Amino acid sequence: MQLTFLGTSCMMPTKERNPSAMYLEFKGEGILFDCAEGTQRQMRICGISLAKVHKILISHWHGDHILGLPGLLLTIASLELNRKVEIFGPRGSKKAFQQLFGGIEFEHKFNITITEVDEGKFYENEYYLLESMPMKHPVPCVGYSFVEKDRRRINVETVKKLGIPDGPLLGELQRGETVEWKGKKVHADDVTRTIKGRKLTFITDTIPNKNCTTLAANSDILVIDSTYTSELADKAKEHGHLTALEAAQIASQAGVKKLILTHFSARYKNTIELEKDAQTAFDNVISAHDFMRITL
Repeated sequence: MQLTFLGTSCMMPTKERNPSAMYLEFKGEGILFDCAEGTQRQMRICGISLAKVHKILISHWHGDHILGLPGLLLTIASLELNRKVEIFGPRGSKKAFQQLFGGIEFEHKFNITITEVDEGKFYENEYYLLESMPMKHPVPCVGYSFVEKDRRRINVETVKKLGIPDGPLLGELQRGETVEWKGKKVHADDVTRTIKGRKLTFITDTIPNKNCTTLAANSDILVIDSTYTSELADKAKEHGHLTALEAAQIASQAGVKKLILTHFSARYKNTIELEKDAQTAFDNVISAHDFMRITL
């Protein structure tokens, strides 16, 4: 699992920072969180293949979070991948998408699905699930969590002692099933251990609310809006954003392991002030920068 930051500025891009976008790759599948202008160029600079993008999770339809969508989707369409790209977003996403793409013609047949999400689990497969919760912003906005499912790992020494060979039996044990070997039942709990799945939460463009803590609860990583320092708390509230201190307080209340600040106002030439502001409430905090990669 690898997380790449493609844009860490808020509305206005700077020389060092593009507006919001983040890419998560898991088992060869790419999930894009927001898609600001210039996102596909950022992906090319990082060496991320656009063909890997399976899902795009939109927090809300303000321009600094979605204006990269037309170019990105036109390029993906030209690849003729023979599969769909799933777009998820808050209430009103279908109408917003139609308005954004109403005058754009696709040269290639392209399968796009738009799903509006609100609260709770909205996608699940064998390996992970996706959850969302509404945030508080002037327009409909949601935060997202990626939750990897727990998995079993074979205790190699134990199965060697039992003489169980590589093959279907080990697969069944990894799925938590009981198998029969040499006339005896072998229980999964006896020969495997459970590896706890990882959780990543992405919250942007909101003022503090209880859903932030609920969604982020026990996350391994919380990536969160930190537009201003607490000295500009009134400005943050006026524009529907969090301060770095508020982000840290959410991380502390939610019991997260690592806090990553992002979505910075262009007024800050570096993020030292923001990190110091957050560190008054939470120790394990870093500031994101464009092209930063984290392997989980």
